[in-house]
Amino acid sequence: MIVVTGATGNVGRPLTQALAKAGEQVTAVSRHAAAMPDGVRHVPADLAEPQDLAPALDGAKALFLLLSGDLHAPEARPTDIIDLAAASGVRRVVLLSSQGVATRPFGPSRIAMRAVEVALSEPGLDWAVLRPGGFASNALAWAESVRTQGTVASPFGDVGVPVVDPADIAEVAAACLLDDRHTGGVFELTGPEVITPRQQSQAIAAALGSPVRFHELTREEAKATMTRFVPPELADETLDIISAPNPAELRISPDVERVLGRAPRPFHNWVARSIAAFR
Repeated sequence: MIVVTGATGNVGRPLTQALAKAGEQVTAVSRHAAAMPDGVRHVPADLAEPQDLAPALDGAKALFLLLSGDLHAPEARPTDIIDLAAASGVRRVVLLSSQGVATRPFGPSRIAMRAVEVALSEPGLDWAVLRPGGFASNALAWAESVRTQGTVASPFGDVGVPVVDPADIAEVAAACLLDDRHTGGVFELTGPEVITPRQQSQAIAAALGSPVRFHELTREEAKATMTRFVPPELADETLDIISAPNPAELRISPDVERVLGRAPRPFHNWVARSIAAFR
């Protein structure tokens, strides 16, 4: 049995579907109840409280660990989840980490995530680490303004990074959970091209078949919006990257193709599959 945390999100949902389709027994973990594929067990849990995960781990052989905001919650103890998994008999953990662990190692969130990566090697587990850059699905933050105003509002409109399709992350995660060849691997996951926010808005407009106006926010305006959802220090770290990505953050990684045997999906592919959100 494989446990998938963050099972209702942009990565966890397609990963859960892929594992179920492959005939694996899957336990999906999320904070709240949600519809799941046939045969998938759902367990509600808050990863900021590691013991909440214990019922899901009973009988599990592998764990996909997506910490997201739980990494930054007050009193969070993410390394306790790894200890709990090992004590429960889990033999393999695939961790969704961040490209910034390598490219910006001294930010508070990167230091915390690095500690989780290091903890993976301590209980004698099989492991793999996925380090994606920016997600194509971050564009969903524009969905309401596109629907209601025909507008995308973003800072640094002409500064791009190679955003990765969450479906590619999910497929790489499935491969790492199921295939011993990927054990011990650290995989940097990017899309196939550097694309700016302005170009992303043009891709959305093309898929809609109607104009989308681009409005450039100041850094201060963008931070005010972001801090409604994430801690201020994490907002600043993100804005530092998207305002001035360094050469490592602009690099097109070969790792998606190395694992999956095909090139990563471009942004317009994600838009085509997600266009209903913008209509």
